[in-house]
Order: sequence, then structure tokens, then C-alpha cells
Amino acid sequence: MNLSFYSVGFPLQDLVVGASVYFPPGFRAVLLGFFIWLFLHRLLRDWMYSGDIWHPTLMDLSLFSLSVCAALVLLVIW
Repeated sequence: MNLSFYSVGFPLQDLVVGASVYFPPGFRAVLLGFFIWLFLHRLLRDWMYSGDIWHPTLMDLSLFSLSVCAALVLLVIW
């Protein structure tokens, strides 16, 4: 009996730890997007909250959604 956890086409290839923890691609995109957002938020924080932006919270939310979209694109390309 030959068991291979890295076979292509395996129905649960996103399975990470046994049968109890499953990370679907959407969760991966949100997690990677969160780290991208952390980096961008730190770079743009002073500019967003200085008064130049009408609603900094909406700008922050937009930045997060763009980061998740970028992370999904990176995961699809990779």
C-alpha cells in the first residue's frame, strides 16, 4: 500500500494537520492578505489619519479588501 500526501489531484490536498484542521484556499487568502494589510497599513497610517482622507476607516477596509484580493491572485499564480 502506497500512501502519498503530496499527490496531485488528491481531493483533500489542502489538508494540513490530520483530519481535524482544514485550511481552504479562501482562508489562506484572508490570512496572507492580513499580513499584506499589516505591512501597507503601517506604511500609510500617518497619511490616512492626518485628515487628508475623508473617512480613514473606510480607506482601511478598502485597503484590507484589496490586500485579500492581491493575496488570492498570488496564491493562484503560485
